[in-house]
Amino acid sequence: MSAKSNAPIIIKRKKVSGGGGHHGGAWKVAYADFVTAMMAFFMLMWLLNATTEKQRKGIADYFSPTIPVNRISGGGDGSFGGDSVFTEETLAQNGTGASDRNPTDARLARGDTGVSDVSAASENDKALSKVEEILSGSGGESMASENALRHVLTRVTDEGLIIEIFDLEDEPLFTIEDSEPTPVMVEIANMMAEVFQLVKNDIAINGHIRAHPVVLAKNPVWDLSSARADQTRRLLELAGLPGSRIQRVTGYADRKPIARNPMAVRNNRMELILLRSDQ
Repeated sequence: MSAKSNAPIIIKRKKVSGGGGHHGGAWKVAYADFVTAMMAFFMLMWLLNATTEKQRKGIADYFSPTIPVNRISGGGDGSFGGDSVFTEETLAQNGTGASDRNPTDARLARGDTGVSDVSAASENDKALSKVEEILSGSGGESMASENALRHVLTRVTDEGLIIEIFDLEDEPLFTIEDSEPTPVMVEIANMMAEVFQLVKNDIAINGHIRAHPVVLAKNPVWDLSSARADQTRRLLELAGLPGSRIQRVTGYADRKPIARNPMAVRNNRMELILLRSDQ
């Protein structure tokens, strides 16, 4: 035999792998970055198309705020008016300087005027609080008898000081189904006219009536609430209150009940409002 027949036999096997593997998952990170960038791009395109120039300026200023150090900012007007608090148009609403070269009257530098306005508002609130203390007797003094005070409640609102005068089960303010005042109503009106001399606020009068059965052929609530409100105005003027201070007299019928039962006597009431003054 030849030497070739004794040589070792070498077998080569070729390994075939399928699919190429996942290569460590790096492609997923790249794909996620791509999708995020595309989403941001389309969001930007949508914002550019759906917003006004003023709104786009507000969005831009939000992400790159620059606050002037030479002005005092009071934020935006209203509920920011849909703008950023950093926008030029809503800065320094109650500041001491102005940024426009030719500002309007509303944008002028206020100086001492702003301080005076705040002081006037504070004095107005103090006057209303003084009237409330006198009527409630919480300040140690009262111009009303205990019997009259049973009919009176006071509360402060954004509109002003509301003095509510209401019927009691055993003592109404007006005769039944009429606008003729009872003695206690006359006493309360005289006392109110005297107290109102302590302030200069204008006055509004609201009349409210309890609900009546719907089966009535003619429901008197509108006429009666208006007549009682006007009668209250007459009583105040007869007691010495200048008629020029009364700004409005309104009858609300039974539309704003204060008691859960719309037919309750408690809903028969008059509201005297010392309106807030801006002066």
